[in-house]
Amino acid sequence: MGAQNGKDLLVKVDMTGSGQFQSIAGLRATRVSFNAETVDVTSLESQGGWRELLSGAGVKSAAISGSGIFRDEGTDERARQLFFDGETPDFQIVIPDFGIVEGPFQVTSIEYAGSHNGEATYEMSLASAGALTFSAL
Repeated sequence: MGAQNGKDLLVKVDMTGSGQFQSIAGLRATRVSFNAETVDVTSLESQGGWRELLSGAGVKSAAISGSGIFRDEGTDERARQLFFDGETPDFQIVIPDFGIVEGPFQVTSIEYAGSHNGEATYEMSLASAGALTFSAL
């Protein structure tokens, strides 16, 4: 995979629960992280004293964070309502030349900021809330 344009990393939300995904407008910076906890099964019998991990065990999770400016009333309102209602709709994360990750996420934080001589900005964080699927591009 060669160099990619950062603006091609998209975060999309299911706007109505019907599978119609729309990019969250105004994002300028986006970060996606995937995590897997380990389960340590090391014992006195472990070869050479090396740590052993239990294959396939542990909790997997994903986190999304982004920041941007207000561009689209519909997606701004949807993200805000998801936070206040605590809903976990499906999101899609489009990673250029890699694939699409899809599944339920919860909006865990939204921050708003602005200065008197600049634009209003926002930052949001999402946490996976169930099983995610991956489709290669």
